[in-house]
Amino acid sequence: MCLLYLAACSHPRYRLIAAANRDEFYARPTARASWWEDDDRVLAGRDLEHGGTWMGATRFGRFAALTNYRDAGERIPGAPSRGLLVSEFLTGRASAEEFSGALVRRGGDYDGFNLIVGDGERLVWLSNRAGEPVTLAPGVHGLSNHLLGTPWPKLEGGLDEFRASLELEGDELVDASLSLLADRTIPPDDQLPDTGFGLEWERILGARFIVSPEYGTRSSSVVLLDREGGGLFVEQTFENGESRGDPVRFDW
Repeated sequence: MCLLYLAACSHPRYRLIAAANRDEFYARPTARASWWEDDDRVLAGRDLEHGGTWMGATRFGRFAALTNYRDAGERIPGAPSRGLLVSEFLTGRASAEEFSGALVRRGGDYDGFNLIVGDGERLVWLSNRAGEPVTLAPGVHGLSNHLLGTPWPKLEGGLDEFRASLELEGDELVDASLSLLADRTIPPDDQLPDTGFGLEWERILGARFIVSPEYGTRSSSVVLLDREGGGLFVEQTFENGESRGDPVRFDW
């Protein structure tokens, strides 16, 4: 996943709101969001290549999401899939602090990542390109393919829209979140980051919603976890920049 907006304890009805785009090569096999057959507590999409996921929630209020840290110069041959970290937290019982604290010791085994984990009490961010885990304060947070809050144009451009959407709830909030994730505007060249992939790729990757011949936004998802223990998960999948059927929707 490559773009994530979070609102923690910032809405009268929802303790957590997440709106995210997952960007990936079109050829990578993927299952859309569903309750997992091998663990029906977990609701998430699935990477059918390695078995992990990029964002998910559980019936009991756990939440996790991951973005890759983009750096052309740092790759570990044979590194384990980063998406397995999300699966590990969602299917486990460790608190957010326990899980992230333990992960610090083995985070170097993976290519660069950002991981958000929430256990219903705390929401914690960890990157293996930063220091110790950080417990997120109530408020709005944004994450792309650098460290938490790094002001990349694709991220900053949607923060005001996301904050404004917090006046809504239910389907109106979902629709507003999906709309901000759908923006295909490419920022001016002088505002783009330099992550070592060259200007042509920085342009492609600079939009919130990415389209290119081989790589792009595969899904847009919104998760609402309310203060009473319920939730709503809506996912729209895409193929080559076009919607793939109707969104899937799960209430619990």
